[in-house]
Amino acid sequence: LLTAAGVTRIVTIDLHADQIQGFFDVPVDHLYASSIFVQYLHNLNLPNLIMASPDTGGTRRAANYAKVMNTGFVICYKQRARPNEVTKMSLVGDVKGKNVVLVDDIIDTAGSITKAAKLIMDHGANSVRAFCTHPVFSGQAWERLEEAPLKEIVVTDTIPLKKKSSKVTVLSTADLLSEVIKRVENNKSISSLFEFSNKSIINN
Repeated sequence: LLTAAGVTRIVTIDLHADQIQGFFDVPVDHLYASSIFVQYLHNLNLPNLIMASPDTGGTRRAANYAKVMNTGFVICYKQRARPNEVTKMSLVGDVKGKNVVLVDDIIDTAGSITKAAKLIMDHGANSVRAFCTHPVFSGQAWERLEEAPLKEIVVTDTIPLKKKSSKVTVLSTADLLSEVIKRVENNKSISSLFEFSNKSIINN
């Protein structure tokens, strides 16, 4: 339908699965919110920082952030009885005395991210924050996030929020998108936007 409507190129941010790009008949520029998050994270200047993934599926994402931030990472291993319902979660790694940052692409019902935050704090972390690209925030998400031991939830504006919270910080994707569009129009590379000082590129 998009192609029939005249679309000749598509720009996306943090697709849930890279394979989605294969469903389009036009070029797809898959961008990463990491370029926005890393800058914000650097500005926080957190001591004893460690990255974390709320599940094993996000291990590569957490590892890549850890490499850029020159720190380690931990993983929360979860078991589900059914979709959006975590029955058991365990932690792989040491967070005692650490300021932990959970990274994920989507927060939907917030069940996983809030359970991970509680688990991390129960293991002696100093603080825990969550960085997520797409704030779906469905069902009981808002209530869970407010009650969770999360010091801050940092998201982008890919999905407009229906509510406001002092715990939620929204970062704009406007500068990233405008720069990408400009580079595409001028036939310039966009990969350099996701290169950091240690030459690593965060991609998921």
